[in-house]
Amino acid sequence: MSVFDDVSLLRTFVLVVECGSLSAAARRLKTTQPTVSRHLRALESKAGTTLLQRDTRRMSLTQAGHQVLADAKSIIGLVEESDTRLHAEQAQLKGHISFFATIDFGQSVVSRMITSFIAENPCITIDLSYSNRPIRMIEEGYDIGIIAGNITDDSIIAKQIGSIQRLIVCSPKLLQGREVKSPADIESWPWVTLKGSQFSNTNNMVLYDRKGEKQSISVSSVLATEGVTSIREAVRMGLGIALLPTWLIQEDLISKRLISVLPSWRPQAIPAHVVYPSTRNLPSRLRHLINYSSEYMVPILSSDS
Repeated sequence: MSVFDDVSLLRTFVLVVECGSLSAAARRLKTTQPTVSRHLRALESKAGTTLLQRDTRRMSLTQAGHQVLADAKSIIGLVEESDTRLHAEQAQLKGHISFFATIDFGQSVVSRMITSFIAENPCITIDLSYSNRPIRMIEEGYDIGIIAGNITDDSIIAKQIGSIQRLIVCSPKLLQGREVKSPADIESWPWVTLKGSQFSNTNNMVLYDRKGEKQSISVSSVLATEGVTSIREAVRMGLGIALLPTWLIQEDLISKRLISVLPSWRPQAIPAHVVYPSTRNLPSRLRHLINYSSEYMVPILSSDS
């Protein structure tokens, strides 16, 4: 065992030398003189030599004691400096984070969340990337992500932060003159759908009413795209009918640019997850952002139901 293994013994040794006696060091440490003497003997036992020559009148450092004293002060100084840095990081988060999100949810909701997080933690910088094909992005060097849809990567930790509800909508122009009573009535309409396996099969839909009854319909796409914002634009122009997330279309529903079709029938919600590497020692800035993401999404996704 090394003489430098136990920092507490090194602190006692340094304090004895600085105070000039075992009794004075004991008072500073708020302990007994025999305890201080025992700690000093334990340190000398590890060193394999005498560090302090002492008798009833005086004490003096041996040559080995001088060397151990200098090294002990350096080690204690380094420990205190590291501890200060650690607590400073906890008090004020610092560093860089590489973040990714699915496209539309990321550009709208996640970008606002990231902006709020940086505003509260001004020593944090973030790179934000978007992809609707986020497979293995953690392996590619990203620290954390928010994914709307099913998780296909089992090498990461995925914490569900809510669910995204969707409505069947179309433009007033498309709805004009059409009678809609059940899901079967909209099966043959022109559809604008979302590409991407993580969002489930959008051409074969299972819809549920408020009683839990379900109906399946098979639809044909006149346009399939990877972004819900582009779907919304096409539907606004009357191209077709679509499933769109409620967080995206609230203003359109209020202004009646879009009309909810069969509002009592909906597909299952799409889960939203925050994902991050499966490592035990996440930096505090990542732990804080993971928790912040969960808390931020609660009112957004809970009001989505």
